[in-house]
Amino acid sequence: MIRALTGYSTRHPWRVITLWVVLGVVLSALAPLLIGRVTQNQTGDFLPKSYDSAVALEIAEKRFGVNPDATTVTVLVSRSDGKDLGAADRKRVEAEAAKLAQRRVTMPKEDDRPEFLVPDRSQTPRIAPAITAPDRSFELLSVELIGNRTDKGVQDVYRTFRDDARTRFSEAGMRTGFTGGLAEAVDTADSHETAAKVGGALLMGLILLINVLVFRSVLAALLPLIAVAMIIGVAGGAVAGTALLTGRKLDAGTPDLISVVLLGIGIDYLLFLLFRFREQLRARPEQSAREVAGQVAGRVGTAITSAALTIVAAFATLGVATFGQFRSLGPAIAVAVLVMLLGSLSLFPALLAAAGRKMFWPSKALRHEPGEGRAARFGALVARRPVTMVVASIGLLAALAAGLAGIRMDYGQGDAASKTPAAATAAEISRALPAGVSDPTSVFVTAKDGGTLTADRLEGLSHTLGQVKGVGKVAGTVLNKDHRAARIDLYLTADPQSQQARELASGPVRAAVAQHTPAGTTAHVGGTAAIYADIATAVDHDLKIVFPVAAALIALILLLLLRSLLAPLILMLSVGLGFAATLGAAALLFQHGLGRPGVNFTLPLILFLFVVALGTDYNILITDRIREEMLQPGPARAAVARAVRHTAPAIATAGLVLAASFATLATTPGNEQIAFAMTLGIMLSALVLSLVLVPALAALLGRAIWWPLRPRPAESGLPRHRATEPVPAPDRVTTY
Repeated sequence: MIRALTGYSTRHPWRVITLWVVLGVVLSALAPLLIGRVTQNQTGDFLPKSYDSAVALEIAEKRFGVNPDATTVTVLVSRSDGKDLGAADRKRVEAEAAKLAQRRVTMPKEDDRPEFLVPDRSQTPRIAPAITAPDRSFELLSVELIGNRTDKGVQDVYRTFRDDARTRFSEAGMRTGFTGGLAEAVDTADSHETAAKVGGALLMGLILLINVLVFRSVLAALLPLIAVAMIIGVAGGAVAGTALLTGRKLDAGTPDLISVVLLGIGIDYLLFLLFRFREQLRARPEQSAREVAGQVAGRVGTAITSAALTIVAAFATLGVATFGQFRSLGPAIAVAVLVMLLGSLSLFPALLAAAGRKMFWPSKALRHEPGEGRAARFGALVARRPVTMVVASIGLLAALAAGLAGIRMDYGQGDAASKTPAAATAAEISRALPAGVSDPTSVFVTAKDGGTLTADRLEGLSHTLGQVKGVGKVAGTVLNKDHRAARIDLYLTADPQSQQARELASGPVRAAVAQHTPAGTTAHVGGTAAIYADIATAVDHDLKIVFPVAAALIALILLLLLRSLLAPLILMLSVGLGFAATLGAAALLFQHGLGRPGVNFTLPLILFLFVVALGTDYNILITDRIREEMLQPGPARAAVARAVRHTAPAIATAGLVLAASFATLATTPGNEQIAFAMTLGIMLSALVLSLVLVPALAALLGRAIWWPLRPRPAESGLPRHRATEPVPAPDRVTTY
């Protein structure tokens, strides 16, 4: 099937290229519209309905009419001269707020995109007075906007509202400040805008530079970027369309992560094809480039398919997770990688066939064989000193893994230092009011058997909650329309996203609710702090399940591919050590070095899947080549030396490109830890595990690494030379 697809693509390259261009243009245009319909605003919506905070969220929506797509901005209003607010000032604030609540905020138009492809987020905000500071230094307004806070259109609407409100209150002699999730997201995005543009430009420049240095060619430098960008556009539309058809919701950060992943692995797969294509053109100058492209695509396509399916299988294990954010991420990554695999087996071979030898113009490298270089000398060193290489590699990885001692998970961003205007406003509010005043922890009480509730009936519970240490203030009891449900808001003294608030909500607050809920009622604790506390429980549960399932599935794939018991064990142990080293390094830097409360709660799972899956990709390439070389007569160590020599350029180049693509995640707000860990993990996988540790272990074990079955040419499922084809000389560079 693989050879049939690659064969058709190289025989009819322009048909395939045209099809991909059409798909790329159409789906790239539709993707943003579709993504906006399948992304989810509330993190709590990803929790299973059995969790306490998820039940509370459902009560808030059904009994109190809370819009699940709403996001709240808290506006601080004070006098410009710093004096206390008087009665006239408060009336002026009320009047200006009423005017703003009647004005429809129009979303700014984007000049570079047709209007019908851009969801219109224009809306009229709901504005209500929230609270006045005890010292009358400021008054707070609650502003409700509809939409995901990461949606660009919603952010533009907020900017328009913020600027209008700031101008109106300024004309009235007032100063304003804005805080809340949306305000923080916009401020952070604005502060990172330049870094994101520079980071993206540097990545593109790095990929071009690497390709130019490696291939000395204009087309070989540009085509990978153009082709991968086209496939990414198709994948984005496919992911959004699949989510829409299946009813799944995606986390707002998933599309950006998918783009980075596909850019890295797409360039990797095309590099594997380009290296082998160039080698075969050198070896067979008399053969037509289209025939060579077909043979190369068929041979390398098998390795690419195995590598891609490893990633798909790893992320498929997220289907057993209970936390919806993980469960939706798995299928999204799997669909995207399958689209990239399809492009690697069709568009990439078609480009090779269409360009032919011009792919490497103006380089003259096709006219001569390369001499012995650094890769050959490095391969000889690994084969000659395997014990030293194994000890050095394990020592480096173990030193980094030591950072796992005392590692903690961080389930929010409230503890991280933030210097945005939104953070400054939140700090100003917390000096006069409890920190949780703009994001309260809410206790929802419902009557059983159709009974009704009264504020007096819940007075004892409210009083008890007010005595809990860490609860700064308890708001009055709010009853819904039919008086069968009530809400009691608690303003915690700790930042709602902090670990202290999570421990308070999940511990003393829930304990007080459980002990003092009136008979005939049920109560549930909701709000940001409670949600993150439940997420912590769900994530801990999922890690214990997903890790072993993913490891077992990847080991099974390796077992079937390599037909050996010892080799898959070695690969899994090496990749596992790489994972521990990467996570330990992240803990050393962020938790122990920078004083963060812990590492991001999604990091272990995402890192495990990516480092194990992508690290296994590189290990498959080097192990395939070691096995192929060991089929030839001669010492096993000589075979290892040849394998390292032939694969080192491709693996090192691909690893550098993939690591650089993950590094650009650092320009996305909140992804600094993931960017660091993924970059380091890929570099360790490519340069330490695949090019040093695994080959050194193979050199030590020799052909026994394939126990219990020693490969024979007639049985090997790996690429090999046909009997009628000349076998490349040992000094000829043949890379995957």
